Amino acid sequence: MGDVIHTLPALTDARQADPSIVFDWVVEEGFSAIPNWHPAVERVIPIAIRRWRKHLQDATTWREWRQYRQELRALNYDAIIDAQGLVKSAFFATRQARGPHFGFDWHSAREPLASLCYDRRLRVVWGQHAVERTRQLFAQALGYRLPDQSGDFGLQQRFPWQRNSQKVVCLHATTRADKHYPEEYWRDVLQRLGAAGFQVQLPWGLKREQQRAQRLAEGLGHVEVLPRLGLTQVAEVLAGARGVIAVDTGLAHLTAALGVPNLMLFGPTDPALVGGYGERQCWLEARQFTAPEGSVVEPEVFRSLTPERVWQRWLQLLEESQ
Repeated sequence: MGDVIHTLPALTDARQADPSIVFDWVVEEGFSAIPNWHPAVERVIPIAIRRWRKHLQDATTWREWRQYRQELRALNYDAIIDAQGLVKSAFFATRQARGPHFGFDWHSAREPLASLCYDRRLRVVWGQHAVERTRQLFAQALGYRLPDQSGDFGLQQRFPWQRNSQKVVCLHATTRADKHYPEEYWRDVLQRLGAAGFQVQLPWGLKREQQRAQRLAEGLGHVEVLPRLGLTQVAEVLAGARGVIAVDTGLAHLTAALGVPNLMLFGPTDPALVGGYGERQCWLEARQFTAPEGSVVEPEVFRSLTPERVWQRWLQLLEESQ
């Protein structure tokens, strides 16, 4: 999800440079709602690599592949850009479409072998936020000057932020176990939010995430475990919140794209490369603090990022966002 969201500002740049430009977007089927939110996208072409690879023996898989490839090759494109720089995106999407192929060069791509699939290989230096790397890739591929201002995701008109809300969304779910903020720390933060008069909402997507949300909410009347929601519904929930406290997860990047105040909690990953991008975004990185003696939490990487530190930064974010 993060890769999809991080690409949106590049489309805004391109539309600013050429108001007539339109994009077709190949995207994993589970995230197909996101490109439809951007005004420069004309057609979304879902791909189901994650599902197909689990059912390679099924005739339905190969029928869907043929239909996907037929739809992708229905037009001749002026430019085909691989924004991910991965072998799977280069082969299953970029190379299947008709037209000149652009992508990161060997030294710039996340997976250098992907660069062999492109007609034009473009150098974009590392050490930058993913949004800026993608913006630079598109500017080079399409031949326009990159705007001086920060990237614009192009979503805030569709999902306007309700700044006077007393709701707070806590994004507790992520893919890697070592990126989860400890549950005992979450419970402390949730209790502080309740004492300050906030109503808390806990989204989830998988059964184990629902179970975690239920454990976090147990006995706390101000905490609501939401029903399972689609991406558009989640975006509406996020836009309706006073702010969000989140682990490093795709929905945190969606929060950033909506311009909602967002405090991200980082353990093993680097916020300089994948932190919240844009206005009202901040983060805390566990490695920047000293862990209190005698404390034991799981995952251990978050031991130093205590609820008190999270709470003080949260109050500061709210004040900055007024």
